[in-house]
Amino acid sequence: MALNFYPFDLELKNTFTISHGSRDFQPSLIVEITEGEFSGYGEAAATSYYGVSIDKMIASIKEVEQIVRENIQLSPEELWELTFPQLKNNPFAQCALDIAMHDLHGKRNGQPLYKMWGLELENLPLTNYTIGIDSVEMMIQKMKEFPWPLYKIKLGTDEDVRIVKELRKHTDAVFRLDANAAWTADQAIENSYELKDLGVEFLEQPLHPDDLDGMKRLYKDSALPLIADESCIVEEDVKKCAPFFHGVNIKLTKCAGLTPGKRMVREARDLGLKVMVGCMTESTVGISAIAHLLPLLDYVDMDGAMLLKSDIADGVKVYDKKVHFPDRNGTGAKLLKFS
Repeated sequence: MALNFYPFDLELKNTFTISHGSRDFQPSLIVEITEGEFSGYGEAAATSYYGVSIDKMIASIKEVEQIVRENIQLSPEELWELTFPQLKNNPFAQCALDIAMHDLHGKRNGQPLYKMWGLELENLPLTNYTIGIDSVEMMIQKMKEFPWPLYKIKLGTDEDVRIVKELRKHTDAVFRLDANAAWTADQAIENSYELKDLGVEFLEQPLHPDDLDGMKRLYKDSALPLIADESCIVEEDVKKCAPFFHGVNIKLTKCAGLTPGKRMVREARDLGLKVMVGCMTESTVGISAIAHLLPLLDYVDMDGAMLLKSDIADGVKVYDKKVHFPDRNGTGAKLLKFS
């Protein structure tokens, strides 16, 4: 068995701004696990917001390398349980490792992941395309450069309703709004009624995760469905979100990979919640892993690779308003620079 690390600075098409900050490059780590003739690839983005660096992820994975080496024949789920005690404080690293193991496992068994899970590629939700915070003129320009039937609009300003009104003049696309926890309950309630009339489908994480009193009021009075993001990070958060949200957005990177991500999807379903899986800004390696969950989802945000100036991988791609799966096993991802 060999374990390899490939750090990348993924360049974005445009400066990407949300309420947390702006960036032109996204540091990302590709993990490769090779066993015999097969190699599995996983990915996790680095982010200062969550205190995660490339070096920290590599160091964490190296700490469990011997465990991986001694148990490489196990299933990804079994290996996840073995490595969790040492990686529980670095879910991003465990995500990259878990995706790589799933990719390897699918290749060893000669099947794409969705087939291994007993799923069919039917009635798949279409990803939204994200428009970051910018001047109204630039946001309109980004929509014109990438016509799409479904946009996620990043907001979190005092002019959010006005911005949506201006954007609506230029497209009939469905809007999803993500305030990244920047609103108050009063703002969100008031905004929801105007935004519903402007063709908005739902509000994602309008309030700070700690504002439970505000969420209780908003859940009762909002004109739009509410989807948790920052409020739903790890498995135990799903149940906590049920009284305050209509659905959850699960991020594989934040929850530690496909193994817990699938469990979160099942629990959300059991609780009657809508289910969305979201991405970070990442390459087709990470996006391909998300794609195999599509038959289980109501919504998906898997546009990370679509926001890049240049991708580093081939695999599951989104174009022509459809998801296209390659004829390959595992996740279907293949590094372009190391293949």
